Amino acid sequence: MDEIQKTLLEQVAGLHEVPEGAYNIRANGKSVERGTTAHIDIVTKEDKQGIDIIIKPGTKKESVHIPVVLSQSGLTEMVYNDFYVGDDCDITIIAGCGIHNCGNQDSRHDGIHSFFIGKNAHVKYVEKHYGSGDGEGERIMNPETVVELGENSFMEMETVQIKGVDSTRRLTRARLSDGAKLIITERLMTHGQQNAESSFEVDLDGADSSANLISRAVARDDSRQLFLAKINGNNRCAGHSECDAIIMDNAKISAVPEITANHLDAALIHEAAIGKIAGDQIIKLMTLGLSESEAEAQIVNGFLK
Repeated sequence: MDEIQKTLLEQVAGLHEVPEGAYNIRANGKSVERGTTAHIDIVTKEDKQGIDIIIKPGTKKESVHIPVVLSQSGLTEMVYNDFYVGDDCDITIIAGCGIHNCGNQDSRHDGIHSFFIGKNAHVKYVEKHYGSGDGEGERIMNPETVVELGENSFMEMETVQIKGVDSTRRLTRARLSDGAKLIITERLMTHGQQNAESSFEVDLDGADSSANLISRAVARDDSRQLFLAKINGNNRCAGHSECDAIIMDNAKISAVPEITANHLDAALIHEAAIGKIAGDQIIKLMTLGLSESEAEAQIVNGFLK
């Protein structure tokens, strides 16, 4: 891998060297490095681009890294990655995509990650997106995540997009069984002419299942954002969606929460708030010696943590 690809890898996966545990590193449309463990296998799909990640029942405190980096202008790819997580597992999965584009053609990565999670499992999933390069071609990412969460299992997802992605459509769909729990935290910032759409749809099918969807977003310059959150309570369950957004400059943000109760004991809540940075917050920080732009940056960074 060249230095640009290594920098992208550090940004999206925090990797400076070969990680411990299982991993598959994809660069410019090809798998370039792979490692497996006694409990985690990674197999290349034969019918389409992508891999199967197979995690044996009872696997504890192991990790899987599957980052993607693109440094070739004009490259477009579609990748399908399927995760089969056995019963009673406790694992961490680090994904993400970084695109560096210095050319005049668009570079695009689309990916569908499907999770089939067994009973009594705990999965932490982190996905980061990052773009760089000064070319006229756009950096485009369209990730889709599909989750089938087994009985009494818990999945926590953290999705982050802070810099450099010109266009993105992020779709997450989940179906929960009895006692299953899902927590999703999204952190998103757009600037320039960027466009970002985040869409969530969760079916709480199981008794005592629960979901909590949390989005923190900042839109700057002339960028646009759309947040869609749909929760269907189909059993005795609890669901909550929350979108907090800061709007700046000439940006535009829309938040569209939707909750549907199809059962008497479905308890569902949605919240959405969009506003500018309060002037008294900036003044307070300026009294501590910061400039106005420094104060603004501190507030935004704190909001997105």
